[in-house]
Amino acid sequence: MASYLEVNNLSKSYGPRVLFENLSFHINEGDKIALIAPNGTGKTSLLKILAGIDSSDGEGSVRFLKDITVAFLEQDQHYAPEKTVYDVVFEGCDEKAAIIRAYETALNSQDPVLLEKAMTAMDQADAWNYEHEIKEILSTLHIHHLDQPANTLSGGERKRVAIAAMLIRKADFLVMDEPTNHLDLESIEFLEDYLSRSRCTLLMVTHDRYFLDRICNQIFELSDGTLHRYPGNYSYFLEKREERIQQFNTETDKARNLLRTELDWMRRMPCARGTKAKYRIDAFYDLQERASQRIQEQNLEIQAGMSRLGKKIINCRHLHYRWEDFTGVADFTYNFAPGEKIGIVGKNGVGKSTFLNLLTGSLQATSGEIDWGTTLNIGYYRQEGIAFNPGQTVLEVVQDITETVNLGDGKTIPVSTFLTRFLFPPASHYTKVEKLSGGEKRRLYLLTILMRSPNFLILDEPTNDLDIMTLNVLEDYLKDFQGSLLIVSHDRFFLDKLADHLFIFEGEGKIKDFVGTYSGYRQYMLDKQAEQRAAERTAAEKAERKAQQTVTTTQQPEKKRKLSYKEQRELEQLEKDLQALEQEKAELEARLSQGNLSNDELQQQSRRIGEILELIDEKEFRWLELNEIA
Repeated sequence: MASYLEVNNLSKSYGPRVLFENLSFHINEGDKIALIAPNGTGKTSLLKILAGIDSSDGEGSVRFLKDITVAFLEQDQHYAPEKTVYDVVFEGCDEKAAIIRAYETALNSQDPVLLEKAMTAMDQADAWNYEHEIKEILSTLHIHHLDQPANTLSGGERKRVAIAAMLIRKADFLVMDEPTNHLDLESIEFLEDYLSRSRCTLLMVTHDRYFLDRICNQIFELSDGTLHRYPGNYSYFLEKREERIQQFNTETDKARNLLRTELDWMRRMPCARGTKAKYRIDAFYDLQERASQRIQEQNLEIQAGMSRLGKKIINCRHLHYRWEDFTGVADFTYNFAPGEKIGIVGKNGVGKSTFLNLLTGSLQATSGEIDWGTTLNIGYYRQEGIAFNPGQTVLEVVQDITETVNLGDGKTIPVSTFLTRFLFPPASHYTKVEKLSGGEKRRLYLLTILMRSPNFLILDEPTNDLDIMTLNVLEDYLKDFQGSLLIVSHDRFFLDKLADHLFIFEGEGKIKDFVGTYSGYRQYMLDKQAEQRAAERTAAEKAERKAQQTVTTTQQPEKKRKLSYKEQRELEQLEKDLQALEQEKAELEARLSQGNLSNDELQQQSRRIGEILELIDEKEFRWLELNEIA
């Protein structure tokens, strides 16, 4: 198998802070790798070096296999004012994509000569299937206004455009930094399905554990400046990582025991006499260095107080919000209860953030009433992140709020201690906030919310940019949180772990309350779609029979061939086969959505779904042929 990427001796530092040093690794054709590391340890820096945006300190080298194409998806997208969505999507495409672009331009021009020339070029390049695939990508990602200036798009729209551009290029090697940030769940599931079926080689940073588990066959862990490699998916990584840490610490303990013996020997033997073997002295100093090493994992500690919460939280009655042609909320009535945990899901732009702003009072409803309880203390974590003054240090940001933090058990601690528990060691307290990584800024923002002792937490996309280790600790804290919790998130694992029920935003202000997890809701929707397809087939059969009867009664009877006995049996079998295939497909999709399959099982069942889709198309076509004769 060809090695697509060879990396040797990469190093990166910012002042005295060393992110990594002398990293070397290789990536083979077909590898799909997730890079996992705590925030601020160099994940994005490493990806930028690989993409050629940044450079390594020293003599490090990055070599891709000759002639392979590489595409890089940055964490955030910034487009020049003169570029349209069309320009971004087709930028850097190959010759076939350029022909398709010319064809689309000819269609819009309505020039028959230009269109005929473009269609001839499409025929010669055999580009019609590719053109269909491009339209499917754009349609699924809801990219419709190709002439819109790209810099006017929202964060979610920019991410979708960048992903479309990457997929349309069909690059051999994809480097992706947080691809699921700002995407709605529908877009995430499309991208997940596309990448799991694609033969591309992939290196990505993501906090989405379902996404990671269903796509990747290897994990790279960047820890203390060293890269550790694990074959398999995320579940396997967790198991083997724990084994690696335990083994390292066991070997360190053995080295310490041996060091005591060697230290006694060093002290007993006179320095001036030549009886001390030089090799043993050298080995002693090597052993001393090894015995001083031990993996001490720095885990986030979330221990924050909560204000007293009464029985009345937020009561909404016939709530409406409308602005021009946009309806965000339509006739919403609900009384929030103490201790309940609600997840919010829906496509981008259907009104989720509008709803949160109504609940917090930062937006006035068009009509209806919102009644807030007197003991309510809302902690609102906004999607846009922390606001700070230029030049402010980490310590100054939290001291502007308070000097001490209530832990909820009658104890208070200084904010400097609270910072340390949130993995901001004393050395970082005087770091300017703008110098922090994206994940560190998110962690600091979360700290500023929790230190105010809220009893109703509203979290709008809290998982963006946070590392997986931090997410695990945050989930445990929120699971035990005694107040009320309202979460907007595209992270399916996060929702499954925390939400008791869901508000489903269906568009046009409609909000549906679904009791259960997101995975349960997804399975409900899959079952509903399967039922709808079956109903459509039944309706098509009835319409076909009715049309046939009409033709028979209104026209002179003509001698038509009837189905043979063998064809009649084939038609009956096809109907049974189609029903069985739809059932198998629904069951496989359910298993894939559970997130507990091994990597081999994921690949095997993903392939099987592809086979089933081909079989359904083939058998439906044959069914229509026989049904026409019948």
